[in-house]
Amino acid sequence: MRKNLLTRSVAAVCGLTMLAALAACGDNTAPAASGENGSATSGDAISGNFAGAGASSQQAAVEAWIAGFQTSNPDAKISYDPSGSGAGVSTFLTGSTAWAGSDAALSADEVEQSSSVCADGSTAFDIPVYISPIAVVFNLEGISGQGKTLNMDASTLAKIFDGKITTWNDPAIADQNPDVELPDTPITVVHRSDKSGTTKNFLSYFVDAAPADWPYELGENWPNEVGQGAKGTSGVISTVQQADGTIGYADASQAGQLGTVAVKVGDEYVAYSAEAAAKVVDASPMDESATEANRVVIKLDHNTTEAGAYPIVLVSYDIACPAYEDAETAKFVKSWLTYVVSEEGQQTAADAAGNAPMSDALREKVMTSIDAIKTE
Repeated sequence: MRKNLLTRSVAAVCGLTMLAALAACGDNTAPAASGENGSATSGDAISGNFAGAGASSQQAAVEAWIAGFQTSNPDAKISYDPSGSGAGVSTFLTGSTAWAGSDAALSADEVEQSSSVCADGSTAFDIPVYISPIAVVFNLEGISGQGKTLNMDASTLAKIFDGKITTWNDPAIADQNPDVELPDTPITVVHRSDKSGTTKNFLSYFVDAAPADWPYELGENWPNEVGQGAKGTSGVISTVQQADGTIGYADASQAGQLGTVAVKVGDEYVAYSAEAAAKVVDASPMDESATEANRVVIKLDHNTTEAGAYPIVLVSYDIACPAYEDAETAKFVKSWLTYVVSEEGQQTAADAAGNAPMSDALREKVMTSIDAIKTE
């Protein structure tokens, strides 16, 4: 899960220099239709100013994608505001951005609202582009650190995040970690304060795997008064880093030097990894409730017992229109998404963020949706 620091550095510089492009979205010159490598099929590269916004979990990947896309399209000026899934979708639904990133699939209401920004009476679709484990991170003096893990099952985690287990040496934790001398340090839960698809993905694990211990309805907002909130993925990580006894959740690409939880699956405890996350995604069915055209939504199997699978997984989506009023935006989105889900794009993100590249079978489903984007 180590990041490619060189790729991150280059991508970050590109991302910072392009933030000013947000206000200029839509002032584009006409490119040709896109090919699989992100370049135009006629030989003309994409050019113009384009903006996206949304999931902070995708930030490292998007920075790498921008740098990779610009290799073939140097005149494309792309910005991405990692404002969070909820904010990104809201911005997209005003027509201010070409696409949105979200750690949660669109709701029925959001699909309906999108008809006001998509052309030809169409509604937006969502496709998975970024698959990553959600790490349960902790800071506990003498125990935490990169590579350090504690074992916990779903019930124990649910009780911690609901304030029912309040000290680190509670028997529920100690019994699963007999070789670790746990202190009586109070547990401080850290959760997202903003509307977050990462929160929804994390809590869906409790809803499915520990329903008796998690009494709340699933949503993108934190449902109880336990612990303290922090904005964005970086906010959660920063808060956990600052105090002894803290525990939180975040996209694994940002776990850094913190300790992490190995989750019980069947009779074993599985630490997070890209490979372990990919096992769950490939074994999970499509969400049959997402019936609108071109939507590809995964219904994660959090109760899997497959050996080596890590069940707390973030599937982050890109949200786009099948038709745009502006032809240049449509051509960019089609070219951009084609690059993002390509083998090259997925590997570029994996090198930068440590996420799991999508399988060929999933890519085939996703490309059907991308190919349907109208560019004329």
